[in-house]
Amino acid sequence: MVMQIPEKLINFRAYKNGTQYMGIANVDLPSMQSMTTSIKGSGISGEIDSVVPGHFQSMQAKIQFRTVTTEGIALLAPIAHEIDFRGSLDTYDSAAGKHVVTPLKVWIKGKPKTVPLGKLEPGSTMDNDIELEVLALGVWINGNEVIYIDKLNYICRVEGTDYLADARAAEGMSS
Repeated sequence: MVMQIPEKLINFRAYKNGTQYMGIANVDLPSMQSMTTSIKGSGISGEIDSVVPGHFQSMQAKIQFRTVTTEGIALLAPIAHEIDFRGSLDTYDSAAGKHVVTPLKVWIKGKPKTVPLGKLEPGSTMDNDIELEVLALGVWINGNEVIYIDKLNYICRVEGTDYLADARAAEGMSS
């Protein structure tokens, strides 16, 4: 049996607007928590938290730079910023008996929420954490889109299925 065993992220780089290298960083990607509404009443024995299709609660991404950089400070501008995180995944191919590199791209469009400058301590990193409110998010593995969420344009695609397409059509929006 052929098995592709995903092992780890080899490394990644952060780019603003697709080309501007942003420096050395760690990133906490957003947690995607669906919006729900509580359903209860006759015929239901109890209560159900029903997921609202394609709708997510507030999502944040945090980028931590080692030191204050002009690229990081530029994220303070109160506009939507687009940032790509391009990485390499290490996958073990059991049939071939070797490791294979798989490209990963995570794209975020977000607005600044908090931009602390970090700390000043001799011989230490400044740990400048920048938190963005995520308006749109895309994930591509090996060049294939696996997630694309755009809150303001009413799009929620997971592995090619747009879970808001029918809602857009029903509401008179072009798709």
